[in-house]
Amino acid sequence: MVTSFTVKSVATFISKEKTLGRFRDLVSLSSMENQTKDKIYFYYNHTDSCNSARWTARESYKFMYERPWQDVLHFFSNVVNARLTLSTVFGTDNSPQTYIDVVDDDYKTLELCDEKEERFGRWERVTFKIILSYSGYAFDGWQKQPGLNTVQEIVEKSLGRFVDDKKARLLKEKSKPLEGCAVVAGRTDKGVSAIRQVCSFYTWRKDVKPCDIEGEINSAAPGKLRVVSVSEVSRVFHPNFSAKWRRYLYIFPLNDQENEKQCCENVKEVESFSFARNCNEPSNKCVESSSSENVENLIIGNNKEFEAPNKPTCFSVCRINQLLRHLEGKLLSYNMFARDTKASRNIGPPTECFMYHARAAEARIPCSVHEEGRKVMCVELVANRFLRKMVRVLVATSIREAAAGAEEDVLLKLMEATCRRATAPPAPPDGLCLVDVGYTDFNPKNCLIP
Repeated sequence: MVTSFTVKSVATFISKEKTLGRFRDLVSLSSMENQTKDKIYFYYNHTDSCNSARWTARESYKFMYERPWQDVLHFFSNVVNARLTLSTVFGTDNSPQTYIDVVDDDYKTLELCDEKEERFGRWERVTFKIILSYSGYAFDGWQKQPGLNTVQEIVEKSLGRFVDDKKARLLKEKSKPLEGCAVVAGRTDKGVSAIRQVCSFYTWRKDVKPCDIEGEINSAAPGKLRVVSVSEVSRVFHPNFSAKWRRYLYIFPLNDQENEKQCCENVKEVESFSFARNCNEPSNKCVESSSSENVENLIIGNNKEFEAPNKPTCFSVCRINQLLRHLEGKLLSYNMFARDTKASRNIGPPTECFMYHARAAEARIPCSVHEEGRKVMCVELVANRFLRKMVRVLVATSIREAAAGAEEDVLLKLMEATCRRATAPPAPPDGLCLVDVGYTDFNPKNCLIP
């Protein structure tokens, strides 16, 4: 049996199918909204006196993101392109460009020994140390990922020109693109900028010069990615394993209405809020449902039961500085301040970090709207290592606790929590910048914030 269709009947059929498809989408969307409304949220039960004044994850997220971040992004872009330096903000000569441009003396000594001995086999290779500066807003992070614009992909494509003939032949046989291999000191997330990121590249070719590498990378993404320096180092140099410390700077923009007078009234605001409320808070001390749970998903939904009007929103930069200073000179487990890592597999040494320097200070960055500049809070953290999103969680949690009027050792107490929901969701990546990586012992005199 043969069925004939006219053009009109086919068009009518397609129209009905589209209508039915839209209806299914609407039903699905409505069902998702109802599930979201009915969803049960878990909150960590803080037992201190300022529990009722502490922001929920949703409130913290809103407070962090409703900021003039474009001013911070513009400032980082100017620093990346060498139009400004960090000394513009702090008014000191302790800018990384002035004192961090050397490799550990041990590597220099080894390099001199290498020159006295004839190299054979894999020891003939030449290793280059490459210091990069890039704007976070222009990339999807450092690590190469399919379909994303990452710093590693651009750098390795540029280095493909300098690989040796043997590697080029192997890549061709495997139908792989001609790319070099760049090892990095630390991977940055999407949106995070870097002023002096360190990576290395090695090749067996003898005709490669540092200026050639610099020119090739600089031409790949002008205005977004810039080479600070390229130097030949010993073959034992490793950007990650050889590093002794890393320095991060977080710039948090302050709104126009947030002035020092309001911040100083924070204590009175917290007291009046905490004691005026009926503290019949539910005791929902949560246990993570799975080791791979993402805390950032908790910000979506209706949290009316836990949210309260007129919670304290002012904080003192001096207070945040006091909170952070309790972390200095201690080897601590920052498991509660990490994200996107399995908590059950990160117990013990893998989560321990030694914090050399942790300070906060108020400063100003150039701004077209304000002639005197945009007022910001700068947080400088120097440690031997950092966990995933650790800096952003530390900044967001410090602001939340300062606004709630928590005790000075609250960050230390939060490390003993049983759930990562005890800490705040990560602050926006727009304000974070990897300043530099050190390969000599940390010198406290070379701090941005004294």
